[in-house]
Amino acid sequence: MRRRPLPLVLAAATTLAVVACAPQEESTDAGASSGGGSATTGACTPDELDTLEPGTLTIATDQPAYEPWMVDDTPENGEGFESAVAYAVAEQLGYAEDDVTWTRVPFNAAIQPGPRPFDFDINQFSITEERRQAVDFSSPYYTVSQAVITTAGSAADGAASLDELRGLRLGAQVATTSLDVLTTVIDPESDPVVFNTNDDAKLALQNGQVDAIVVDLPTAFYITAAELDNGVIVGQIEDSGESSTAEGDQFGLLLAKDSPLTDCVSQAVDALREDGTLADLEQQWLSDVADAPVLS
Repeated sequence: MRRRPLPLVLAAATTLAVVACAPQEESTDAGASSGGGSATTGACTPDELDTLEPGTLTIATDQPAYEPWMVDDTPENGEGFESAVAYAVAEQLGYAEDDVTWTRVPFNAAIQPGPRPFDFDINQFSITEERRQAVDFSSPYYTVSQAVITTAGSAADGAASLDELRGLRLGAQVATTSLDVLTTVIDPESDPVVFNTNDDAKLALQNGQVDAIVVDLPTAFYITAAELDNGVIVGQIEDSGESSTAEGDQFGLLLAKDSPLTDCVSQAVDALREDGTLADLEQQWLSDVADAPVLS
């Protein structure tokens, strides 16, 4: 997505308005590293951490990186919730801004087994047991619900329950929790339409190829306000995350399986939660939007 003026729903830095949930305490249980994660053997400092490049923290995200997670598809600017979180974690670990390097890795490639060209990846990765078979996760840095969006006048516009959506043509991005929720919670009568990216899903929705798509709630607010003509949030989906029951999905930083960094990165996230930094960043980047109705 590209940044655009959002007079009512989103604004820049000080008044940006996109939110899934109000800032809340998040359990660290779901975000603990998977069982095989290596224990920390030294201090969590740049001199001791076994990073991809000595003295440098290499962070990955997808391209394009969407608002409100990243602003102007430029993670290096520190603007947007996930960019700000990444730099806060880096600082907690002792890295200066100049010691952080960004790389781009497609979402689906990042969750597959194999070597990783990064130290951690931040890209709205929901923590799930299935994924933890192939990767490690940090403690959760954000809890989010999934939402259904459409365009005004579509067959999905005005739906007040999941039952009213099941007979429609629905879609979501491949390998995401959005697709899992669409398949298992909404459980449509026809096979869901699967897209490579949310941009592809959004285009199909705009062209009338699907009646509605499922995305996470902050993305839903941004897409409907800035990216879709006559975009409408149908509602958020109750109990839409395996990782935190009814509270929603938990997002974690993704690391290589058994990464020696997992414990230190989790400690950094925990410290940011405990000192209020994560809540402050949510307030700055993911707040001030009216609650979406709940579909059940």
